[in-house]
Amino acid sequence: MEIYIILCIIALFAGFIQGLSGFGSGLLALPFLILFLGVKTAIPLVALYGVALTLLLIVQLRQFWDWKKIYPLCAGSVPGVPVGVWLLNVLDAQIIQWIVGLVLILYALYSLLKRPAVMELSNGWAYLSGFLAGCLGGSISASGPPVIVYTSFQPWSMHQIKVTLQGFFIISGLLVIISQAIGGLMTESVFFFFFVSLPFLLFGTWIGALLYGRIKEESYRNIILIILVIMGIFMIIK
Repeated sequence: MEIYIILCIIALFAGFIQGLSGFGSGLLALPFLILFLGVKTAIPLVALYGVALTLLLIVQLRQFWDWKKIYPLCAGSVPGVPVGVWLLNVLDAQIIQWIVGLVLILYALYSLLKRPAVMELSNGWAYLSGFLAGCLGGSISASGPPVIVYTSFQPWSMHQIKVTLQGFFIISGLLVIISQAIGGLMTESVFFFFFVSLPFLLFGTWIGALLYGRIKEESYRNIILIILVIMGIFMIIK
């Protein structure tokens, strides 16, 4: 019984983070899930969480969907995945995580302190961000940071930023789930834990989305940067 209570609390936390910011639930929840469920159960469970949350947020923000913003990110990530796998073979995964974590912390702290002006970045930057995301996805299963940084630079509304992130995450998330299912990781235990904790995941998302609807654009960008700092710290210490 204790494990189910802990699982539901983690699901509630993951849903809240995703509902509020649009990202970060998997990377922040995974270390805690691994402690109680083990790696081979926690990783596919987080993948299911991610797709469920992303679908929900896409439905909520569907009027802001813009495929032209999402396509370059997804297209750029495709060639990046095999490069990331190659990097994993020639470098220690922990070194990659340390570098990415340090870059995230420095970028987020600089942006919080200096307040650099937002700018309209060309599609070339979108393809590059997608490529880097693919590299990280192929090497350390953390494709989000480059895309999050890219969208935070753009002069888009917070709704456009959030739905663009969901568009990228839903495609990458479905690919991950398919790959894990082929690899035999989507077991009955994974689905059991998923459906047991799903109501808490959705409730947490609802609470996060309520808070998201009451914050201003500047506050939302600050939340993005703060969560990037936390993600960076988790990547370094994980």
